Formats: sequence, C-alpha cells, structure tokens
Amino acid sequence: MRVLIVGSGAREHALAWKLARAEGVEELYAAPGNPGMAALAHCVPIGADGIVELAEFAASLHMDFTVVGPELPLCLGIADEFARRDLPLLGPSRGAAEVEGSKVFAKEFCQRYGIPTARAEVARNRDEMARAAKSFGLPVVFKADGLAAGKGVFVCRTADQVEEALVRFFEERTFGVAGERVLVEECLEGQEVSFMALTDGSTVLPLASARDYKRLGDGDQGPNTGGMGAVSPASFPQGLGATILRDIVYPAVNGLAQEGRLFRGVLYAGVMATAEGPKLLEFNCRLGDPETQVVIPRLDGDLLPLLQAAVRGELGSLRVGWRREAMACVVLAAAGYPNVPRRGDLITGLGDALNLEGALVFQAGTVIEDGRLVTSGGRVLSVIGRGPSIAEAVATAYQAVAHIHIDGMQYRTDIGKDFA
Repeated sequence: MRVLIVGSGAREHALAWKLARAEGVEELYAAPGNPGMAALAHCVPIGADGIVELAEFAASLHMDFTVVGPELPLCLGIADEFARRDLPLLGPSRGAAEVEGSKVFAKEFCQRYGIPTARAEVARNRDEMARAAKSFGLPVVFKADGLAAGKGVFVCRTADQVEEALVRFFEERTFGVAGERVLVEECLEGQEVSFMALTDGSTVLPLASARDYKRLGDGDQGPNTGGMGAVSPASFPQGLGATILRDIVYPAVNGLAQEGRLFRGVLYAGVMATAEGPKLLEFNCRLGDPETQVVIPRLDGDLLPLLQAAVRGELGSLRVGWRREAMACVVLAAAGYPNVPRRGDLITGLGDALNLEGALVFQAGTVIEDGRLVTSGGRVLSVIGRGPSIAEAVATAYQAVAHIHIDGMQYRTDIGKDFA
C-alpha cells in the first residue's frame, strides 16, 4: 500500500513512526514532511494547504490512503477534494470541520443540540467585546472565531489583561480575518481534559486518555500556545469519560450527521470537568498536538486498519487495545515563541537523546540548512519518555531533554507533575 501523510509537525512525525510499522504499508509519503519524517517517508514539497495539488499528486501515484494531520487543509476542504477523485482520506468534510474552523459556529451548534458548554456572546468590534466582558465579569475568556494555531485564546483575570486583549484583537488585528469575530465566554474552572475519539459518522471509538499543557510557562503561567507537553494516560474522575461520550461526543457526531455534515475522522473535545459536570471548551476536527505524540505510540497493534474502517463506515465491529505503559511529552520551543519564533538556531544532541532507553523524539519546526539541522518554527521538537508509570515516563523525557541543545530554547519543567 501507498500511504500519504499531510503535514509537517511532530504529530505527523508520530503518525509516520506508527504507520511505517503497519503491515502492508510498502511506501510512505509525507507532504511536506520534515527532516525527521524523511527517515521514514518520501517527503514531497507540497504545502498542507495546497489541497488541489495534494489531490493531483495522490491521484498520480494512485495513493491507497491519506491521513491529514493539521486542521487547515481539513477546514479548506481537502476531504471533499479527495472524495471527488475517489481517493480514500481520513478526515471530515469542510462542513463538518467547521466545528473547529469557527468558534462561533461550534458554540451555536452546541446550543442547538444541548451540548454543555460555557455561556458566551459574539463580539464584532471593540465596544461589543468590552461590553460583553463587563457583563461576564472577571475572569473572562476571549477566543478568535477562526483558526489561530492555538494562540487565539485569552484567559483574562485582570482589567489590564482585558485591555491587552482588546488591543490585540481590534487595534493590532493580530489574528487578521480569524479575529474579526470574537467569542466572549464565562471562564470555567476545574480539571481540563483532552478527549479524542475516532468516528465513522455514527460509531465512536474513544482513544487513550491524555492531558496537554497549553500555557508556555510552569504552573500554567504565560500565554497560550499550541501545546507545551502532554501525558497519557490521564487519570479522570470515575465515570467522566462515559459522561463526555454521552453528553458531548455522541450528540456532536449525531448532530453533524443530521445537518448533512457527516464527520469521519478524529473528533477532539477539549473539556473542563467542572463541579456541575463536564463542559465543552472547544472542538477540534483532528488529532491533538502534542497529545498524538503520547497516545498513538501506546496503540497496541496497527493504526491503519482503524483509520480505514472509519473511512468505510465500519468501526462498529472493531475494538482497540492500549499498551499498559505511560508516556510523557516535553515540547522544546524556539526562542521568541509563541510570538515571533527565532529561526536558524542549531539543534544538537538528538543522537544522544535517542540512545536513551524509552526515549523518542518527534520533529516539528526543523529544517536542514547547509547540512545542519536548525530551527524553522515555534515548536521545534516533541521529546517523549515512556515507562511503566507517569513518573518514570516524565523522568525519561527530561533525561532526553538534557542531551539536547538549542540556543534560547524554551520548555516547561513541570509536565506530568500533577500526575506523578
């Protein structure tokens, strides 16, 4: 079989690492891929947003299956483009992907189907945003309506932070078109949970539990990022997973189907376990990053048959098993992230890190320049540790981190401490 992976991040590197081991996969391609993925797949210089070019490439090679990592091509309609050419691809249609592509759509969708979520108002200018914030009181949450690479969320606990957010959205226009509408929400308190499930549009197959760490600094301080680390499994309160399935995931999958937006792929529900029960923070239309890096390697068996069954609408007869081990991910980010990441810094020590038993390293913002591996984006590496417990997995991950050097690199030192 020929399999194509769309994307260039650590999530896609983790998918390549797993799919390269799948029975029957003879040729693996990545578009555009990264230097780490190049050791496992043929990298093709087509951007993840080039959906027509990707479809033409897949058709020319008679690609047997395509897996899409990032949200942008899904929201642009890559699944629809591939479907027109009868090319099998895992990922929701453009209409179904709107649950991530528009925070406003997702909120209104939740209201239509009774999915528990935070109270919210939509603001289209600075005055509306300020009035809504005042009505909710502090703390308050602001979310860019469109895609913002995980950086369009502001949790404001002071008046100064509210003013900064007002400036970022409607004076500096930091998020461009994505920030033309802002969702103003009440701030939910509780334990945050990452809940990912594979679905064929009717059957839902939950993936292993995980928890990610979105803030840049230790103790959940600093700005929101795309994710600075993750652990799996994550200990949920008893019955929480079943409640999330019943009250959030199944109503979403069924509601999308009722609206002609059949969702086949991975639905990610970011959930806050509040005192009143779980409430939705956000939907994503794909695997989480960095959660994928700690979940997919724990899968017991091949990944490809599960993905193919989801595309064919045949998940109902399948079961999935997970290795009885823990995994922890520490993200190494470039200097300047998440605002203006510095590029071109030399990356050293990967070989020593990979020589540690139980360590993996998935690449993201990397490129080869003049024969040297250097930084090319914000989140540079996902450093993974595995072990019989969260504490041992965390220890291995940080031992591997100690071998790696990137000038000015940023990382959290408290990943998994709340589980260890």
